[in-house]
Amino acid sequence: MKQELADTAAVLAQWHARAAEVRSRMAPPGISRPDQVAGLSGMQVFEAMFNGLLPSVPISETVDMLAVEIEPGRAVFQGQPKAAHYNPLGTVHGGWIATLLDSCVGCAVHSALPAGKGYTTVELKVNYVRAVTTQVQLVRAEGKVIHLGGRMATADGRLVGPDGKLYAHASTTCFVFDTP
Repeated sequence: MKQELADTAAVLAQWHARAAEVRSRMAPPGISRPDQVAGLSGMQVFEAMFNGLLPSVPISETVDMLAVEIEPGRAVFQGQPKAAHYNPLGTVHGGWIATLLDSCVGCAVHSALPAGKGYTTVELKVNYVRAVTTQVQLVRAEGKVIHLGGRMATADGRLVGPDGKLYAHASTTCFVFDTP
């Protein structure tokens, strides 16, 4: 038991350190102009955000989540459950959990898209495995592309705590389209 607590504390410290590192480089929230992202692949857009060359995403502040890792076909978001996210039953609202999962699976797809392609979510399916409360200090949602085609993409995601417990998982279908 002591070792499990120590391992969880070590993971939590790593997650906090990664979030601080990412935040230190990011620009304030805003909306990128079309001319700023024209000709960039999905991965190049994320690299520009991570390097403070494009504004960070406004919803990240609203729901207290942050993209902490993005590579082609994979995206990891981190969120801190707060009492402000609670539903009347005394647990974190499923919509907050769905937002983290939607973000990680959608951005996993976006990160794999070439320049000139965009996407939109067609379907999001979430399975809630256990309740999230403020007792879980941080959660991570990791999304991975399963299929990337010319018009459709699919991805799966998992929401876990620093102790490795699964709280929810999701799948998405995204429509891929040409951008102007």
